Amino acid sequence: MNRMNNVILKDDQFSRFDDKIEAIIFEIILKHIKDLIYVMKVEDNGSFSYVFLNEEAKGHAKLTSDSLGKTLHEVLPFETADHLHEQYMSVMVKKEPVSFQDVVVLADKRVVHGESILTPIFDDNGDITFIVSVTRDISARVADKEMITYMAYHDPLTGLPNRSSLKEDLDDAVEEAQMKNQNLALMFIDLDRFKFFNDSMGHVAGDHLLKEVGKRLASISEKSYKVFRQGGDEFIVILPNTSRELSEQFAQNVNRAFEKPFRLEAKEFFISASIGISLFPTDGRDGDSLIKNADTALYRAKELGRSLYQFYSLDLQKQTTHLMQLETGLRKAIEKKELEIYYQPQLDLSTDKVTSFEALLRWKHPVLGFVSPAEFIPIAEDTGLILSIGEWVIQTVCRKLKQWKEIGYGSVSISINLSPKQFQQPELVTMIQQNIEENQIYPGCLEFELTEGAMQDPKRTLQTLAKLKQIGVRISVDDFGTGYSSLSYIKELPIDTLKIDQSFVRDVLRDEKDAAITTTIIHLAQSLGLSVIAEGVEVEQQVEFFKIMGCHKVQGYFFSKPIPEDEMVEHYLKNK
Repeated sequence: MNRMNNVILKDDQFSRFDDKIEAIIFEIILKHIKDLIYVMKVEDNGSFSYVFLNEEAKGHAKLTSDSLGKTLHEVLPFETADHLHEQYMSVMVKKEPVSFQDVVVLADKRVVHGESILTPIFDDNGDITFIVSVTRDISARVADKEMITYMAYHDPLTGLPNRSSLKEDLDDAVEEAQMKNQNLALMFIDLDRFKFFNDSMGHVAGDHLLKEVGKRLASISEKSYKVFRQGGDEFIVILPNTSRELSEQFAQNVNRAFEKPFRLEAKEFFISASIGISLFPTDGRDGDSLIKNADTALYRAKELGRSLYQFYSLDLQKQTTHLMQLETGLRKAIEKKELEIYYQPQLDLSTDKVTSFEALLRWKHPVLGFVSPAEFIPIAEDTGLILSIGEWVIQTVCRKLKQWKEIGYGSVSISINLSPKQFQQPELVTMIQQNIEENQIYPGCLEFELTEGAMQDPKRTLQTLAKLKQIGVRISVDDFGTGYSSLSYIKELPIDTLKIDQSFVRDVLRDEKDAAITTTIIHLAQSLGLSVIAEGVEVEQQVEFFKIMGCHKVQGYFFSKPIPEDEMVEHYLKNK
């Protein structure tokens, strides 16, 4: 029993000792904890008075040891006291903890974001007698959240609002325009040839340029305008409460702003922009429609040239829809076997016999029927489809030459047009050589036609043409005389033929200047040992004119329009 009593006595001693330890620990916690802790007494008159403040709480502006025993309204500014009084009353009504966030001003004037939890203390009768308030500084968390929100709605490169921000802001702008019965303009801006700049100068330079473009657009915008980076090299500007005239003025300001050079590491660069504009409510009554229609207008501006702006219209929509239909169809034309090669005979004026043909691409759309090359070739160029289409033409012609040879039609010469993009491809010469070798055809049967526009880089042009000549193919310059550098390069480049453009041939019998130009080209070619072909010959008198002038060949509708392969074989190859 005594031993038991001794144990009980020791336990009681330990219990009292633990109480002291607990009190010390509690005091240490209250002293060093970084949360602001207040204990508020619930007064009979419904007010709340301070009865305890930890050290951090005393650091709060307007709160000191002198605040103890005073009510909220005796210590704090009226609005702040009212706000806190409402929170404490919420605890009284709900009889459970209440949490909220607000801004806390510390004694050192720092403003921090605080998160407070108010916990009720009940007496034996179940009445709330005290409320413990614990406020934690969540400024870092709020800052992180604000940064996350900022990053979600801003482009990290330019700092401009991004596509997510655009959607919300545009919806708000449209709603406001509807409520106030105002107009609204949306401007879609795209940099001209940015990909070329980026590929040539590098992505670091490209990023720098995009930053500078963003700054320049922001600097020329009115305060009410808002500039967004849509993505890539695309920017969008919202112009609230504006008119067609004012939006046109701003588009002109943008173009003028781009006339000034952009600087990068002490170097100056110039780049232009194309602009599409849609107006609310005429061009769309919601944000998506305005963006889509401005993009349609931009597409048209790009087609017309660089550094231009274009307003959206229904006619423009029809044109763009048609072009998009063509582009979509063209992407599948090879796979669906909708492309076909027609051949236009070239008449040798010394023998009055057909000795060669020009291969001309034709496209029969399943819905639209035959589409003019003047329509689909530019689309193929712009989209890069010309590379795969051009390769298909070369492959097809080489296979046909092999087939005709095996049948016994003898030697047939075919000329093929090379687009500027094809000519710039490093693999061009290898691809042509492979097709020649695979089909075991004589290289001299192939002649490749280049426009003057494809030969803007003299050094590269000379290298590529030299490689083609090594293979054994022939080279001709198409549309000769329509460019600006003809005389400077024909003496340097390894070419075989000059083709006189039909713009000179059309009026050669009526216009002395056209007659003089064509005669000069023929004499120039003769002196350089080159062949000459006149394109677009439509009447017999033109044939006689070129025969007298010493032109070697003619082609045109007078003799034959481009014809499909079966007609070409039947009329010319079988009777050769």
